Amino acid sequence: MGGFFGCVSKQDCVQDVFYGTDYHSHLGTKRGGLAISNKDGIKKSIKNIENNYFRSKLESDLSMMNGDKGIGVISDTDSQPLIIGSHLGTFGLATVGKINNLIEITQKAFRQKFHFSESGEDTINPTEVVAMLIAQGNTFEEGIAYAQETIKGSCSILLLCDKGIYAARDKLGRTPVVIGKKEGTFAATFETCAFFNLGYCIEKYLGPGEIVFLTAEGHEQLKKPGERLQICSFLWVYYGYPASGYEGINVESVRYRCGQALAKNDDIEIDFVAGIPDSGIGHAIGYANEKQIPYIRPFVKYTPTWPRSFMPQDQSTRDLVARMKLIPIQTLINGKRAMFCEDSIVRGTQLKDNVQILYDFGANEVHMRPACPALIYPCEFLNFSTSRSTLDLIGRKVIYEIEGPDFDAIEKYAVSGSHENSAMVEKIREHLKMTSLKYQNLEDLVTAIGLPQERLCTHCWDGTGYF
Repeated sequence: MGGFFGCVSKQDCVQDVFYGTDYHSHLGTKRGGLAISNKDGIKKSIKNIENNYFRSKLESDLSMMNGDKGIGVISDTDSQPLIIGSHLGTFGLATVGKINNLIEITQKAFRQKFHFSESGEDTINPTEVVAMLIAQGNTFEEGIAYAQETIKGSCSILLLCDKGIYAARDKLGRTPVVIGKKEGTFAATFETCAFFNLGYCIEKYLGPGEIVFLTAEGHEQLKKPGERLQICSFLWVYYGYPASGYEGINVESVRYRCGQALAKNDDIEIDFVAGIPDSGIGHAIGYANEKQIPYIRPFVKYTPTWPRSFMPQDQSTRDLVARMKLIPIQTLINGKRAMFCEDSIVRGTQLKDNVQILYDFGANEVHMRPACPALIYPCEFLNFSTSRSTLDLIGRKVIYEIEGPDFDAIEKYAVSGSHENSAMVEKIREHLKMTSLKYQNLEDLVTAIGLPQERLCTHCWDGTGYF
C-alpha cells in the first residue's frame, strides 16, 4: 500500500517531513522519497527501500535539502514523489491507492497523443498518470477533483506547489488523510502516529473526496466531503499502527475490543493467551483481559534486522523472514495448551510453520483465534500486496477444494455459522494442523471498530463494497 506526510511551515520543515514520512515505514516496502520546496524550486530524493529502511536510505540526503514546504511518501508500488512541469506550474505529487482502470486511462491518453516518461516494472507509473489527469484541469483544485472522479479504485493525494500543499482524500475515503497543526506549521498525514512526537495536534480528519489547501497560516476547504464513506476495516485489524486513529477511533483500542469479543464467544480450556507478534498482540491482550487468563510471549520477534514478513515481494523471501524473525521460548511452550490470537490468516503458509514449531517445542494443544472473518475475496480497492490474489487466499483455496475451481456461489461461505462457513473453517484448521480454529464474526468486528457497517469497506470478507 503506502503512506505519506507533508507540511508547510514558517521555518525549515525538512526534519518534520523526513521523520513524519518515516512513521509510515510499516505500510510500504519498495520506494521511499521526499520532495522539498524553497524559493529556488523543488528538490527530490527517491530511494529503493526493498533491502533497507527509509530512514537509513534517506538520512544522508537531508543535509542537501532545505525548504519551508515538503511532502514524503513510502510506496509499495511506484517511485515517488514525482516533480511535474505543467501549465499549472511545477508541482510535486505523492499518491496512495490503487488505480483499477490504469490501462484504460493510459490508452485514452495515448489516443490524445500524451506520453509518459516514468515507467514501472511492467506498466506506466500510476502517480504520473494521476499527474496527467490533474494537469488537465484549469486549476490544481479542478484537476485533483477530475482525477478523483476519473480513477476507479482509490487515490489519496498530496500535491506540493510554490504556495502550499493540496491534500485530498480518495472519493470513498478508503484511506485516511488527517490534518495536524503546531505553532507556525500545518501538516497532512496518513498515520496520525506521525504527529505526536513531532509536536502536532490533530486538527481535522478529511472526509471522503474532500480537498483542502494548506499553508503555514492554516487550511482552506476547497471541496466538501461526500456522503458515502467506505474506509478500509483492515486498517484497524492489521495495517494501521497501534498509536494511530482513523475517524477518531484508535487502532489499539479496536484490537482490544476485537480480542474481548473473541473471548466472550469462547469456552475453550487453555493455559495462556499469546499474540503472533506484532499485530496479534493487541487482540491477544483484549482476549486475556476478558478471560482473566495469563498473557505470555512464547514467541519473541528479532527486530534489529528483520522487517515485517508481508513486506518482501517474493514469497520465498517472505517465508524466510517469517521463519527467522520469530524466536520460540521452549520453557513457556512445553506441556501447555496455547491460545494464539492473530490479526488474520491470509495465505496460512507462515502460520502453519509457526504452529509446527509450537508442537516441536512441546505444546500439547494449539488454538487459534483470528480477529477478523476468513479472507475469501481479494482486495479490489487498495494495493495491500500482490499476495492477496484469489489463488493465494487460504479461504478461497479450501472452498475450491470442497466445491471445485468452477464454483461461483462463494457468498454462502462468507456467512458466519453457516454450514458452508463451518466446513471451510474446519478445512483450514486441518491444513494448519491446529487443535481448534474459530474466526471473529463480522458483526463483532464492526462493533469493535465502532462505525456503522455501511461506512466501512468489508469487501475482503463478504464481497460487498462500492466500485
